[in-house]
Amino acid sequence: MKKSIVFFILVLNTFFLFAQSKEEQTIKQIYKSSLTNSQCYSWLDYLSNSIGARLSGSANAGKAVQYTKSQMENLGFDRVYLQEVMVPKWVRGEKETAYILDNKSKINIPVCALGGSVATPKNGITAEVIEVKGIKELEALGNKIKGKIVFFNRPMEPENIETFKSYGGCVDQRFAGAKEASKFGAVATIVRSMNLRLDDFPHTGVQSYGDLPKSEYIPAAAISTNAAELLSKTLKTNPNLKLYLKQSCQQMEDVLSYNVIGEIKGTEHPEKIMVVGGHLDSWDLADGSHDDGAGVVQSMEVMNIFKNIGYKPKNTIRVVLFMNEENGGKGGKKYEELAQANKENHVFAMESDSGGFSPRGFSIESDDAGFNKIAAWKSLFEPYLIHSFVIGHGGSDIGPLSSKGIIKAGLKPDSQRYFDYHHAANDNFDAINKRELELGAATMAALMYLMDQN
Repeated sequence: MKKSIVFFILVLNTFFLFAQSKEEQTIKQIYKSSLTNSQCYSWLDYLSNSIGARLSGSANAGKAVQYTKSQMENLGFDRVYLQEVMVPKWVRGEKETAYILDNKSKINIPVCALGGSVATPKNGITAEVIEVKGIKELEALGNKIKGKIVFFNRPMEPENIETFKSYGGCVDQRFAGAKEASKFGAVATIVRSMNLRLDDFPHTGVQSYGDLPKSEYIPAAAISTNAAELLSKTLKTNPNLKLYLKQSCQQMEDVLSYNVIGEIKGTEHPEKIMVVGGHLDSWDLADGSHDDGAGVVQSMEVMNIFKNIGYKPKNTIRVVLFMNEENGGKGGKKYEELAQANKENHVFAMESDSGGFSPRGFSIESDDAGFNKIAAWKSLFEPYLIHSFVIGHGGSDIGPLSSKGIIKAGLKPDSQRYFDYHHAANDNFDAINKRELELGAATMAALMYLMDQN
């Protein structure tokens, strides 16, 4: 009787094995490899803890280029090379200072300069504060702004489940606030950090003066969400309070840097190129483990997974680690410029730049046929709790790619905690969960495999 049961189980297992599609079996191998034999967590450990913050043009950005190049060489690519790109070099300088002057009391608040901002005068700026919820409200106030510090205090909307929608709904005040406030005679701007949580971390990010003459540039900074709440509350009781701001940042001349590229030639269609990547640069307040160290090592891990399971792609696959996504996007633009010059045909591009949290699906940028192609594979991902396949933005660095018919995809991790860390001093390695990072890498490898086969 026992032998019959054992035989029945063996037959049943064999049946289920053959019943599984080739795609299901390979995807299972991909996830197993990533969860048991990956290198992405150790790569990120070194990138974050041994190198650290990697702002474009910095010494650490250069170290990251050399480190990732050496690691990709160890993976056995057919070719690993550096692609020259000129990038901005902005230096924060000494730690910024800000405090509220309310009658005779002085209340220090957490502050950081926005990327690309000019410095204050050497002794700082002291001025009255005017609070607005956005650029339209600023314009309505007109001359009332002259000589004041404009305080942009529109919070991220909490009701959106998709937190990137909340970010997109208020980031204009950070990016263009100083430019618009300067037109009305403001002496500086401060902005509420782009963060759904109330805490004491100011979040930096790029801002732009647009086509303003340099003589009209004014300092721009971010304050923490707790500080924004306090300042807004205090302004209601004392509209004439003043704020002191001091920062010493400086924009330097552009410098030479590199995109890091590893390539495996396709066995059947080497002329068709598929890209997977993230951006190697980070802001300077932390080591940038979520933004975007995670995307960098996950992209490298895709090729490590293929090596471990013995998969040889039909199409040429490139891992591209882009430089300067944070404050200029020069790496992605340079890659596309050279792709056009070399008449390269990119058929697919995938990016990870939304943190190292548990993967939930993909945001797909393509025509209807391209979207339907990927959406048809949803059932293959559902056993791994990957369920969200939506039309949307593929990614900032792959955005410039313009080959006819190209399909672009952005990994969509769970976004609920992302803006707790985004561009802030707590975006460090200790915020990374190893298993979530590895699941993201496996999900990227699975989609790359399916696109390569089909």
